[in-house]
Amino acid sequence: MKTSQQLVAEAKAAIKEVDVAQLAAYLQQQSEPLLIDVREPAEFSQAHIVGAVNYPRGVLEMQLPNHPLVAASGCAAEVALAQLAEQPLYLICRSGARSALAAESLQRMGFSDVYSVAGGMMAWQDAGYPVKA
Repeated sequence: MKTSQQLVAEAKAAIKEVDVAQLAAYLQQQSEPLLIDVREPAEFSQAHIVGAVNYPRGVLEMQLPNHPLVAASGCAAEVALAQLAEQPLYLICRSGARSALAAESLQRMGFSDVYSVAGGMMAWQDAGYPVKA
């Protein structure tokens, strides 16, 4: 039997993490950044990063074909997902645990350039970065 903390630790050992300063730098460089907030909708509505798309961890894999960049491509879902998988994709949650588990899941789907934000929204807000309520 494993605890949730053990599962998160194993996921973090298998994924790439960035800190909030690295996320902020990425967001400033991109006209259409790929940032998915995997928190629940109620959490997202309280405060989120401008430009983030909210797909809770429990439905993330099923919602990816609805991502605005995928939907706008006009391609078949599999083709559009493959195109999405070729771009850097950042995941954020409250503390970095759910985003780590989500990153591990997306890697199993074939995403190779996926990053979990260490410390999540708590670290983002503690560092004074802007949020939208």
